[in-house]
Amino acid sequence: MTQNGIVLVVSVSIIKDNEVLIIKENKPSAINKWNMPSGRVEQGEDILNAACREVKEETGYDVNLLKTTGVYNFFSDTNHHVILFHFVGEIIGGSLQIVENEIIDSKWISIHELLQFEKNELRNANVLRQITEAILHQKFFSTTCFNKQLTI
Repeated sequence: MTQNGIVLVVSVSIIKDNEVLIIKENKPSAINKWNMPSGRVEQGEDILNAACREVKEETGYDVNLLKTTGVYNFFSDTNHHVILFHFVGEIIGGSLQIVENEIIDSKWISIHELLQFEKNELRNANVLRQITEAILHQKFFSTTCFNKQLTI
């Protein structure tokens, strides 16, 4: 969702057996860039629901959001002002099914390996590195800090 020039984005680190799932994007703004499952929040959508939806759309997995590493405010590689809500999740269902027109590859890697990628291989590399450092140092917050969207 874009509001006043600000793009609201959700991102999820899916962790299993000390590895994280990364995807290689095929979107015009991020061709051949590795990232975590992520995408824009849709108009009127709850942040937590948006995160689960994006994971399902990009990977085929259903996830439970366990915690958050926080909110990241930055200018993207495409010069958009982004506010990104990042979560850590676990797989609770589904199976890996990559959406071929948007995602061209996926792989499980150790969390440490994310720090070894070249900057030009990652989408918004500085933010991914901040997220990776937070995960490695277990700097997490409860998802209860995100109140469910209220309907009026």
